[in-house]
Amino acid sequence: MLNSLENESIFTPEQVLENRGRVAIFIDGSNLFYAALQLGIEIDYTKLLCRLTGGSRLLRAFFYTGVDRTNEKQQGFLLWMRRNGYRVIAKDLVQLPDGSKKANLDVEIAVDMMALVDSYDTAVLVSGDGDLAYAVNSVSYRGVRVEVVSLRSMTSDSLINVSDRYIDLEAVKEDIQKTHRQGYPYRPLSEMDFLDTPIDPTSHMEIPE
Repeated sequence: MLNSLENESIFTPEQVLENRGRVAIFIDGSNLFYAALQLGIEIDYTKLLCRLTGGSRLLRAFFYTGVDRTNEKQQGFLLWMRRNGYRVIAKDLVQLPDGSKKANLDVEIAVDMMALVDSYDTAVLVSGDGDLAYAVNSVSYRGVRVEVVSLRSMTSDSLINVSDRYIDLEAVKEDIQKTHRQGYPYRPLSEMDFLDTPIDPTSHMEIPE
């Protein structure tokens, strides 16, 4: 009798996803961009939003990125993001001693996850940064379910260990990549784009259609 009850209580993965409740999405733009480079794809941000939401009720989708205020192409991309379902959190790039430029937004991601913890049931974190493990663990203790989405080779074990579900970008790349039609004006980006001007990669992103 006990075994029968135990078998009846098992949920399938599909049933678990049906009970995600309100979903909040937190995307580390730089981390996602480098993952896309590794996969050899260009992200379709409309498809990405749909895939991450998965039919659940979306509270808000945050996109965190370093920004170069003088880069018109980047400003156009971020404007498109704001008008197509994303709340963009931008931070000015800081030049490092080696000449590269970077903006670390781990604090902003962690603060937003904690500040909104009572407003969502499931957090989808698109990042592999182990520095976010403490924040993930904290919101989990507040009753939030956390899904981490990132490329396995770029993901800290500590982050996976405190999440409720891990999704490898490799497994969903067909669902989120941009399909290039004939005559498409943009080319996929590569690391070569950053050799002459080593700044945050999202500053080179093209405006999606």
